[in-house]
Amino acid sequence: MAKRPDTLETLRLSLELLHRIPRRGTVTANELRLQLREAGFEREPRTIQRLLQTLTEFSGIECNNSSKPYRYCWKEGARSFSMQGLSPQESLLLTLAEQQLGSLLPARLMKSMNNFFSQARSQLGDKGTPQREREWLDKVRVVSTSQPLLPPKINPEVFEQVSNALYGDQWLEVDYQNAEGNRKTSKVMPLGLAQQGPRMYLVCRFDGYDNERCLALHRFISAKASTLTFERPKDFNLKQFDDDGRFGYGDGTKIRLSFRIEKGAGLHIVECPLSTNQQVVELEDAYEITATVVESDMLDW
Repeated sequence: MAKRPDTLETLRLSLELLHRIPRRGTVTANELRLQLREAGFEREPRTIQRLLQTLTEFSGIECNNSSKPYRYCWKEGARSFSMQGLSPQESLLLTLAEQQLGSLLPARLMKSMNNFFSQARSQLGDKGTPQREREWLDKVRVVSTSQPLLPPKINPEVFEQVSNALYGDQWLEVDYQNAEGNRKTSKVMPLGLAQQGPRMYLVCRFDGYDNERCLALHRFISAKASTLTFERPKDFNLKQFDDDGRFGYGDGTKIRLSFRIEKGAGLHIVECPLSTNQQVVELEDAYEITATVVESDMLDW
């Protein structure tokens, strides 16, 4: 009986490894160790290596040892490990989360979840899954309220370093080129990540300053997370930053706005108010609207 806890722990760790070994592509022992650490399993490299060796002997896992580091994957034709108890509804939820939240999740977490997402997609494609769940992805879509634009290209390594630094409250060394073409190397404190339309922005404080700036991720030449951590400022709140209109190029100043608009053009403002205290007076052919809003360039546009 004394060995039972160790045996159960080994089994649990083995199952976690099987979840994370890809059917397409390969993964190293160290990459698996980092994924496990993000999931709350802190283990020594040697422990992971021993378990992987066992799995290659007694399961459908194979090891490519032609060069170091060794790489692991499922053997071709082998039946991969599947998540027990994952319902069609849960598979649908995971697939939607991958599609809609992929750019807002830490890169490490996304890597750790890759095989879970893959299994969810696979289950949705299985003919044994109810048709309604399989068809749901073709029935929903997030659409733009303005002219659709393709997102600018972001260096994957930059995104990984930025999200890891944000996740771990680590200083970030960046090489950045602004809209005017000026290039600068700086040390910044990452505080938030926001998606505005097709663009991604990092909210940060430059070293030595106490005000926040927004940097477009596609303008990063390079980024590297430091090993040095910082204490997150207690006076910063990302929601308040957004509520103050900072992503709309404002400074938080609020104004009382009054205007008239033709009914055909203004119905959407009646249906989706500008503020909680918006007042609407219906005239014969127009609406007279009054609301308290944040003064910003976006409001002017």
